[in-house]
Amino acid sequence: MEYKRASEVLYKGQMKEGMIGTPETLPCFLTTAFVMKDLDELGDVTQKKGYTYIRKSNPNRTALAEKISYLEGSEDSLIFSSGMGAITTSLLTVLKPGDHVVCNSNIYGETYEVLTEILPKMNVSVSFVDLRDLAKAAAALTPRTKLLYTEVLSNPTLTLADIEELSRMAHDAGALCMVDNTFTSPVSIRPLEWGVDLVVNSLTKFLNGHSDVMAGSVSARSDLVAQIQHMSMLCGTAGDPFSSWLVCRSLETASLRIRQQMNSAARLAGALALAPQVKDVNHPSLPDYPQKELAGHLFRGGPGCAMLSFTLPEDRERINAFMDALHFARYAPTLGGVRTTLSHPVTSSHPHVPDAVRRSMGITPGMIRVSVGLEDPDDLIGDFLQALHVFN
Repeated sequence: MEYKRASEVLYKGQMKEGMIGTPETLPCFLTTAFVMKDLDELGDVTQKKGYTYIRKSNPNRTALAEKISYLEGSEDSLIFSSGMGAITTSLLTVLKPGDHVVCNSNIYGETYEVLTEILPKMNVSVSFVDLRDLAKAAAALTPRTKLLYTEVLSNPTLTLADIEELSRMAHDAGALCMVDNTFTSPVSIRPLEWGVDLVVNSLTKFLNGHSDVMAGSVSARSDLVAQIQHMSMLCGTAGDPFSSWLVCRSLETASLRIRQQMNSAARLAGALALAPQVKDVNHPSLPDYPQKELAGHLFRGGPGCAMLSFTLPEDRERINAFMDALHFARYAPTLGGVRTTLSHPVTSSHPHVPDAVRRSMGITPGMIRVSVGLEDPDDLIGDFLQALHVFN
């Protein structure tokens, strides 16, 4: 019998070697090392790739990696200290001096900084291209291109990447395709099923969902994961046991939480789109979403994500008044929690991106990004609409 992923994930990563008995919940292994009685036992543990030192491996990281692999449909996964740790460590692994990267021009601000500040020091060049234009994407690929990088939905403009076609193009050029699935999560889409090679998630966000953990993951073929694991050990970017334990706990409710958040986001986006004070609303569920056909294909008719963004007049005083007038949503430079939060991309996620580049991405000082939580959607809609009255 075939069971749903929301049921099966509850039983993944529950038993680990070395446990005594069968606890109902996996314990947290807060130890930096595991002891061996002699060199023979050390040899056996090393041969089996068992647990020795925390930077190499830990049962809670193993358990979480098993759950993430199941959700993403990957051969293997690695757990990191943050989403940026997962991204940077993976880039350092798969790229070498002289390589070239094609990256979506609509990208998270700190990913942009890694690509423009760290990779050039390795003599790796990067071309930023609007990947909505597949002809431009194809033209940017060269014999030196070893990686095509994008988010499923861009942060914060929610433009969609055709990851199926982009993966095919990358492979035809002899390159890998790497995708950030943080905004969408494997509850909405599994990029590996569309041909992607590496999928990263900031587990800090929706998959943990309680605003109390920082962690990240990468999911890929076993051979790629093994290479990235060695780099992670050398760079010290592995996740800690307690954070891994907390994310394992949170994943047991992720399907329930994220589905409700996505549905609420679709309803809030629809209400904001009708508000006269709002210029533009970005969400793949909207009937006038520019990439509606692609969204229906990739998300199989689902709402896509629990994030949305909208644009207000570029009036700082009134934007402050709007934020003050909200009862539920509060400013927070993060996303994916159980409570609805706002951010202002110009001053939070993209402050170091030049203004001209930001505007070319569609990010203006009037843009507000919303991470929709678990409040009743009618309450959220009413709250946002009453706060918009400050623009009347």
